[in-house]
Amino acid sequence: MAASSNPSRIGVDIGGTFTDLVWVDETTGAVRVGKLLTTPKDPSQAVEEGVVTLLHEAGAATTAVRALIHGTTLATNALIERKGARVGLLTTSGFRDAVEIGREGRYDMYDLFIDPPVPLVPRQLRVEVSERVQADGSILRPLDEAQARTAVAELGALGVEAIAICLLHAYRNPAHERALARLCAELAPGVPVSCSSDVVPEIREYERTSTTTANVYVMPLMSRYLDDLERKLQGLGIPGRLYVMMSAGGIATPETAKRVPIRLVESGPAAGALAAARMARQGGMDRVLSFDMGGTTAKACVIDRGEPLLAREFEVARADRFKKGSGLPIRVPVVELIEIGAGGGSIARVDRMGLLKVGPDSAGADPGPACYGLGGREPTVTDADLLLGYLDADFFLGGRMRLDVEAARRTIEERVARPMGLELTEAAWGIHRVVNENMAGAARVHGIERGKDLRGYPLFAFGGAGPVHAWQVGRILRVPRVLVPFGAGALSAYGLLAAPLAFDFVRTAPQRMAAADWAQINRLFEEMETEGRRIVRGAGVADRDVTVRRAAEMRYLGQGHEVDVEIPAGPLGPGSLEAITASFETAYRLLYSRTPQGVPLEALNWRAVVSGPRPALMITGGMASGSAAAPAPKKQRAAYFPETRGYVETPVYDRYGLGPGVRLAGPAIVEEREATTVIGPGAVITVDAHRTLIAEPSATEAR
Repeated sequence: MAASSNPSRIGVDIGGTFTDLVWVDETTGAVRVGKLLTTPKDPSQAVEEGVVTLLHEAGAATTAVRALIHGTTLATNALIERKGARVGLLTTSGFRDAVEIGREGRYDMYDLFIDPPVPLVPRQLRVEVSERVQADGSILRPLDEAQARTAVAELGALGVEAIAICLLHAYRNPAHERALARLCAELAPGVPVSCSSDVVPEIREYERTSTTTANVYVMPLMSRYLDDLERKLQGLGIPGRLYVMMSAGGIATPETAKRVPIRLVESGPAAGALAAARMARQGGMDRVLSFDMGGTTAKACVIDRGEPLLAREFEVARADRFKKGSGLPIRVPVVELIEIGAGGGSIARVDRMGLLKVGPDSAGADPGPACYGLGGREPTVTDADLLLGYLDADFFLGGRMRLDVEAARRTIEERVARPMGLELTEAAWGIHRVVNENMAGAARVHGIERGKDLRGYPLFAFGGAGPVHAWQVGRILRVPRVLVPFGAGALSAYGLLAAPLAFDFVRTAPQRMAAADWAQINRLFEEMETEGRRIVRGAGVADRDVTVRRAAEMRYLGQGHEVDVEIPAGPLGPGSLEAITASFETAYRLLYSRTPQGVPLEALNWRAVVSGPRPALMITGGMASGSAAAPAPKKQRAAYFPETRGYVETPVYDRYGLGPGVRLAGPAIVEEREATTVIGPGAVITVDAHRTLIAEPSATEAR
């Protein structure tokens, strides 16, 4: 039979352990899901293999693929593992050490042995240039071109592979940075260059320098990777455009991604949060707690009013995962989530005090958990879940990968049970329980820091391991219900297909709102919108389909931190002040429950998000059939539940046979190719119109 020529799209999410793929037929709405082990040495290899397999299984023509949308953790891993380029920094005379001095604070004032964040650029590769721009953008000291040539030549002699340019107050006047960039192109041709005025044109020297150096640090790596991936897709005969997910939830062309790769740092997790938000809106819910647990990490994201929370800054490569200030600050828009080293591959160990610890280190895809049979010898969460009866050794990845029960038993016995004097089951449950507590604790902190009571948020679980752990995590958090969508194992890849083409812009222009320069503000918004329209137009989006969202970072006079405030569309003037003030007070009150009276307002940064239309995509289980009548289980399996104090014979259901309206009682295990859902005793399970599993405590349990 000839391959289908219907137009289609593919989403590909590369994780630390698995690469997930989703193919969607844009004519019929048919969906096909794929999952395979990530290839750490060359991530594009798994992408190529997965695309070929997925198209073959779907009976689809490669020539009909209109777009491939990609999310990757490559930039994140390069920053964490310090495997980027050898970067040199050109900075204003006298400010060579600003990136090392940082904020002059200690992230733990009581720990005498803390490790401060180490800059990506060592001191010997930081070179000063003679120039000075003042805070208002005026030039105090012109750039000394002869000295600048010497500085660039010095970096070349030191063997740098990339150059970051970050001059004082360049966000107000980038003339000197651009002149230096031209000199670099002349004296160091072929060496990648990033200017802070292009990457993050806003106030705060340390954050701006840290972000710019991080951008150029991963630029050569990401450029090579994206070029290689484009070549492989062309070699497969795929004519569609490659797009890349950005950290803020929009997608961009490879050209944009190569220029500002730092905006890709949280691309994979952002896609999962987008998918959760979309499904929440689809199911009529305005708030959920997104819970994405894969093979390497677990991510939690608060979704309010149908949208994930956004942050303007985050940290990478933290020395202490839960201590702000222990990592490198990155000043780019990002979906706000908390990420911890708690996945199926997280390694369990007994520490020097005889206590059980799980993560953050992971067995990853190579060699993987012991039960994968690929050479792994460390006990992991997946090994424990297998021994507890939650996973089927013969149905992992739909039966394409058989798990080794004996290897899992042996490693947990040797590395955990025996050292702690526990029975094998006690050790396996201990691993499972510890990782659940770690995830619940991180999610609770994430909610508290944002003023959210998570007891009112349903837990929306996905990822390869999320549905296995969601019920127990939900019980710890005391959420009202747990939801597991159809295709949960590859939901982040769905999120890639649901993302619009978008780009964020920012300009610093401090303004006292009572005496604002409205002409300057209008000029800045017009400049950002024009640039944004040019970018999305270049990706094939018509002007009529472009939307623009405006915001400002505002505060009361004298404060050190800002609040994001929506800014109305159209020309702004004195008549706009009342609406902007009301918007600020609403946002401020949500955070602090009060507003001071009689304190003037000021704005620091002005932002615009220019985006194309959201793709039409219904994330449902439409590719499977099923009736409202509860089907017979496909088998029974002994599974451990602490409520029963031991193993019980638990019905195992085929997810593809559960139609809307089905009701089940816990304990129950529901299997699909890419994920397994485990629900404990005392639960009532229903299937909604979108084939999402909804598990709630029974009336007796709820009391």
